[in-house]
Formats: sequence, structure tokens, C-alpha cells
Amino acid sequence: MPNKLIPAIQISLKEINRLAIPAILMGISEPVIALIDTALIGKLGTQQLAAVGIASSFYLLVVWILSQTLTAISAIVSKRYGIDKLEEINSLIPQAIVSNTLLGLGFLLLTNLFIEEIFGFYNAHGQILEYCIEYYSVRSIGFPFTLVTMLMFGVFRGLQNTSWAMTVAISGAVINLVFDYALIFGVGPLIEPLGLKGAAWASLIAQISMFVLSIIFLIKRTPFNLRLRLPLNPEYRQLAGMSLDLFIRTIMLNLTFYLATRYATSYGDEVIAAHTIALNIWLFSSFFIDGYAHAGNAIGGKLLGEQKLKTLFHLGKKINRIAIMIGVGLAVIYGIGYFQIGSIFTQDTAVLDQFQSVFWLVILMQPINASGFAYDGLYKGLGETKLLRNLLIGATLLGFTPAILGFNHFSPGLLGIWIAFLVWMLIRSYWLVWDFRQRYGSDIR
Repeated sequence: MPNKLIPAIQISLKEINRLAIPAILMGISEPVIALIDTALIGKLGTQQLAAVGIASSFYLLVVWILSQTLTAISAIVSKRYGIDKLEEINSLIPQAIVSNTLLGLGFLLLTNLFIEEIFGFYNAHGQILEYCIEYYSVRSIGFPFTLVTMLMFGVFRGLQNTSWAMTVAISGAVINLVFDYALIFGVGPLIEPLGLKGAAWASLIAQISMFVLSIIFLIKRTPFNLRLRLPLNPEYRQLAGMSLDLFIRTIMLNLTFYLATRYATSYGDEVIAAHTIALNIWLFSSFFIDGYAHAGNAIGGKLLGEQKLKTLFHLGKKINRIAIMIGVGLAVIYGIGYFQIGSIFTQDTAVLDQFQSVFWLVILMQPINASGFAYDGLYKGLGETKLLRNLLIGATLLGFTPAILGFNHFSPGLLGIWIAFLVWMLIRSYWLVWDFRQRYGSDIR
């Protein structure tokens, strides 16, 4: 208890930015890859664009569900870093790498075995179904590489360093851009155009490159290595428990994306294409805002390990203010480009009309999302995985699902899908702000 009486030491904006700015650049790499794919594939046609939207949505669903060791390992490493006992988890890192590799290989085989049935659940059929399978069968090879890379990002964040992950992620985005253009459209007589499959191969090459770079950073720059030792590290059970909580949470998270994509697909090719554009912009913004959440994640875990709870409370408030400012800034930029942004991805007037009918909701959600993501990242660093799990279950089953089902029954269309997203984010954001103030602000008042 005496630690609570120690005056709070303010975390400087410089310290936050040292972690947040590289995390922003790291975080937007995946949505940048998706946006590049979307913009280039949109030039091939509406059906190809719709197929990539469906296949990418499922690919990201699997990655987000399986990569929860990133957050769990970050929380464990940051707490050990705060009390200067990293040697206690030396054997945990290679054990976690093996687990993620096996998990990735398992889902690679499982999802490809039932690939037609999976995309059938998304209402994909005919030519769109064929395009989905063509794209996913290549991109899914990246599962084990991506899961290990994400794990490494968690280790780096726990060590209070996000610049290594930034370097890896930016390298991957650049590699993807180069190979995307070359493989989709071809390069003279040297490279034959592969169309949709070329985009998938470009993403896979980028993922493998990121995997190799992340392993190099782990060996060269951290106190950890790849030597596999038994028995299991004492922290492995905690890692597995936290990962399971976040696994369940992410299933709920991706249930929302599945339902949104499924209903959008059922409303027609133009609607799913417009939804793909809106969702990619939404995800880009989310990962951009999430950079400060990563800073809160890393610093928060360290402060909890040091038991500096007053400083932790002030950190949360500061990161929340910064995130909201970023959210407002993004909303202003999107508002200015309201009628121009969609045309970056497609020239189909029917798709653009659908997109512009809901883009105002994407803009409205930016500051709301910002607050929710700020505290979400902080709570992950604190290891509060059970609370985050239960909150997502509640927001999804009591907020998003009733809203999207209700609109589908009474007023089916893209607008209902995005109003459901708004309800979902309002619940998530309000509850985390309230809980943080109750939990950590009580000692200040």
C-alpha cells in the first residue's frame, strides 16, 4: 500500500512519443498492405475487389484470433522488465515461438481443407467464390510466419522498444508494394501478370521477409535467443491463460466483422465492394490511433510491475487525450476528402454511391474509437485480459448483433451495418473509460 502514497511521477510526452510514433508506423503497415491490395485490385474489376474483401476479412480474422500471444507476451515481458528480472523468462520465448508456428501450420491446413465451405458462409458464390479461393490459398501460407512475427513484436514492445517492430513492418510494406505492382500487372517480358494471385504472392513474400527480420532483431538486439529448453517456463501457464482470454475476446471481435461482411455480401457486389473500402479505411484509422495504445501497453505494464499506480492513472488520462485529438484530426481529414477518397479505390459509380452513404459514420466514429482503443491497449499491458474478454462478449452479443440483425430485418443495407459498428464502439469506449477511473482514479480523489 505505501506505493499508493508516493507522488505520481509524470510520464513525459517525449517518452510516450518515443514508443507511440514507431508503433503507429508499425501498426499501419498491415492496413497499408490491405489498402494497397484494395486500390490495385480495384483496377481489375468489382468482383475481384469484392473477393479480396471477403478473403482478406477471413485471413485477418484468423490472424487476430491466433496472434493473442503478442499482447500476453508483451504484458509478461514488460512487468519483468520493470522489476529487472528478464532472465526468469529466457526459456519462455522459444517455447512461445514453437507454439505459434504449430498453431499457424494447423490453421493453414485446416482452413484450406474447408475453404469452399468457409467462403460459402460469407455468401460468396460463382466467380467471386473462385476468386476468394485463388487469393486465400496463397495468402494463407503466411500464417506461421505472421504469427511468429506478431509474437516478436510483443517481445519488443515489452522491452520498451517499438522501433524494431516499426523497421520490420515498414520493410514489409515496401516489399509488398513493389511486388504487388510487379506481380499483379507484370513487368514487360520479364514477369507475366498474375492478377489476383499476384497480389496474394506479394503479401506472402512481404510476410516471410518480416518474419526473417524479426528473428534477426530478436537474436541480435535482445537478451533472448532461440534455444528451446524444457520443462515449460513457469510463466507459460499465465501466457496460455491470458492468450485464451484474448482468443475468446478476438472471436467476439471478429464475429462482428464476419456478420458485417456476410450481410454486405448478401446485399450485392456493389455493397460488399463499398463495405471493403469503408472497412479498410476504418482499420487503417484504428491501427493509426492504436500507436498510442501500444505506448500505454508497454509503459503501463512496466509501471504496474513497479507499483507506481498514481503515475499509471495520469498516463492513462494523457494517452486518452492524445488519442482523441488524433481521432478528431483524422475525422477532419476524411471530411475534407469526403467525395474524393472513394475514387482512389474504384471508379464504379454504384460502389461510390454506396460508400459515400456510410462514410460519414466512419468519420463520426474516429474520436469514439480513439478513446476505446487507448484504454484497450493500456488494459492489455496491465494483463486485465478477463475484463477485456467479458467486455467484448457483452458489446458484441448485446450491442452489435441485435443492431445488425434488427436493421437487416427492418431496413437492410450498408447503413445498418455501420450503425451497428457505432453501437459496438460506444459500449466498448464508455465502459473502459468508466472502469479505469473507478479502478485507478479512486486513490487520486
